Amino acid sequence: MKDLAVTKRSLFGTDGVRGLTNTHPMTAELAMRLGAAAGRYFRRDQQEHRVVIGKDTRLSGYMLENALTAGFTSTGMNVLLLGPMPTPAVGYLTHSMRADVGVMISASHNPAYDNGIKFFGPDGFKLSDDAEVEIERLLNEGVELAAPQNIGRAKRIDDALGRYVEYAKTTFPNALRLDGLRVVLDCANGAAYKAAPAVLWELGAEVIPVGVSPDGHNINENCGSTNTEAAAAKVREVRANLGICLDGDADRVIILDENGNQADGDQIMALIASLWKRDGKLRGDTLVATVMSNLGMENYLRDEGIHLERTAVGDRYVVENMRQNGFNLGGEQSGHIVMTDYATTGDGLIAGLQFMRAMVESGKKASELANVFTPVPQILRNVRYAADKAPLESDQVQQAIADGEKQLNGDGRLLIRKSGTEPLIRVMGEANDQGKLDAVITQICKAVESVAS
Repeated sequence: MKDLAVTKRSLFGTDGVRGLTNTHPMTAELAMRLGAAAGRYFRRDQQEHRVVIGKDTRLSGYMLENALTAGFTSTGMNVLLLGPMPTPAVGYLTHSMRADVGVMISASHNPAYDNGIKFFGPDGFKLSDDAEVEIERLLNEGVELAAPQNIGRAKRIDDALGRYVEYAKTTFPNALRLDGLRVVLDCANGAAYKAAPAVLWELGAEVIPVGVSPDGHNINENCGSTNTEAAAAKVREVRANLGICLDGDADRVIILDENGNQADGDQIMALIASLWKRDGKLRGDTLVATVMSNLGMENYLRDEGIHLERTAVGDRYVVENMRQNGFNLGGEQSGHIVMTDYATTGDGLIAGLQFMRAMVESGKKASELANVFTPVPQILRNVRYAADKAPLESDQVQQAIADGEKQLNGDGRLLIRKSGTEPLIRVMGEANDQGKLDAVITQICKAVESVAS
């Protein structure tokens, strides 16, 4: 199965601009030019304009924050610096503070040596492909700088964290409390290391924090939503009721039950969708997810009378579909859960609150809520490739994919795609016969490896 087509851009990927720090495109020089281009795109007249900038806890965030500030102020934009802040908080504060544009400096779940830059429009939603293409054009052509007397100012917003903490709490019913819930909260040494524990504690939970000691280098290192082993061990050790694992910028979440077992984004979305449908809150009786979501979820939703709308990979495409069609719930298997009633992008903390709300209201254990459907066997493997290679264009790889589809013979599906955030080919397949599926995926990965370096 081929990925859905999206608008092509050379600099922006599926989630902003991302790469290895101090290597193109993640250099201070390009960040400054990118800030100037975005500033010129959003500053269409001589009135006062503002941009909010947040970041995660990577050491390189200081460098990129300063470079972006220089770029924006050079075009007359006033810069409001939020400091370490979850990605969804930047989306919220962009709209709340009436900014023209918001910026999050983060490479999400990637290692500390990577970083990225993603933009939000004045409505708090991520930019469209067309807007990113126009910003790229301005960057390449050069921008007109502001007159000396019109250069922008920069200031830090000291209470930005508290604003988001208070907002996140409003998404949890006033009549409910988290008293009696012992929660292991893994913040991945990332952007939510202060905000998330504060929210859960203020709502009454007993919080056992993990990954809340960032040093600039340890973001996502053996912790967070992509490395849940430490949090799972802590859940079992302290006999917690559940674990909540966020990624580096806190727009993803993975739930751990009381036994330390993991529930991915598909399970969380399926639970929330069924509860919202029951309460008449699920608009269009539809959940929006990507082509990566498990067939088992699709089968479960069908039985619940819920339609599954699939999009290309990337939460930006999920959100675009939701906005175009008036849906209010979507997300990705990786743990991006988008609830447009509450947030403009994936918010791992608010999704975790929805899960805990279900626990409090039902009185059920996390294990009873975290496995609402039986997944169809799924295998996902990543093959790294050299920057000057294009493995998916190889006849050898295309033949391996065709052979694999023939072997599955309609009893499953394949999705082979290039990552939008890393130089990886993602090889995913689903089938009821796991042995056959493993053989097919191995065959395709070997073909990719043979032409990848």
